[in-house]
Amino acid sequence: MQILGNELCLAILGDTEEVLDRQVADASVDLIFVDPPYNIGKRFSNFYDKWPSDREYAEWCYRWLDLCIKKLKPTGSMYLMTSTQAMPYLDLFIREKLTVLSRIIWAYDSSGVQAKKHYGSLWEPILFCVKDKKNYTFNADEILVEAKTGARRGLIDYRSDIPKPYNTKKVPGNVWEFPRVRYRMDEYERHPSQKPEALLRRIITSSSNVGDLVLDPFAGTFTTCAVAQWLGRKSVGIEFQEEYYRIGLRRLNIAGDLNGEKLRPPAKTYVRKNGPNSNRGQAGLF
Repeated sequence: MQILGNELCLAILGDTEEVLDRQVADASVDLIFVDPPYNIGKRFSNFYDKWPSDREYAEWCYRWLDLCIKKLKPTGSMYLMTSTQAMPYLDLFIREKLTVLSRIIWAYDSSGVQAKKHYGSLWEPILFCVKDKKNYTFNADEILVEAKTGARRGLIDYRSDIPKPYNTKKVPGNVWEFPRVRYRMDEYERHPSQKPEALLRRIITSSSNVGDLVLDPFAGTFTTCAVAQWLGRKSVGIEFQEEYYRIGLRRLNIAGDLNGEKLRPPAKTYVRKNGPNSNRGQAGLF
């Protein structure tokens, strides 16, 4: 186990269950964002994301979920992700311990290869859960989005005694459209399932306040911690692969090198194959 940090962030290299049990105090966390391995066969550095059975994957999830719930304050919230296949197991488990307020769909387009014999998946599920459904943080006014009916069509609402224009802003519904992180984006890091900063910005803004503590038990590229830091929240990120831990140290400005090796962002190059400003086969920095 290795722990490094600054005034707002702690980055911990270690096993999630062990770190949660030994390093995070019970009832100390305001918001938890959980994005674990999905059990769908992806390669994460030196880890292969595949359990022998769905039951064994679910039982592994139940162990760290119980620990996460212990770490939440009585007023705390948790956002939980997993694959569409596995979410029913976790939904049934979590609803007996927390109140599920929303079942969110994160929808995105994909230009990659899609299924040809069934409908390909272009969304991932997120549960929004709280310990106390009468006492939790939700900063609705800080996450308003355009209400298309009111803002674009200028319709009048005649349902009340005095007609008035429809609202031009509203709290987002439970279908969220954010693009996936792609190679040429500024925020891209070398990770097979990096979540977009915009997704985390909405979650952290709505369900925590400045100075609150945010926990990510499967930190990956430490996007949760990075966004929390920008928004003035404290954070703890746990990651068990050193390759990704190193990304977190650099991204959070905790360290510029580790074990004598410089921590550098990925060098992104591309070749423009067509168009009036084509590089004609010469690679250049994006």
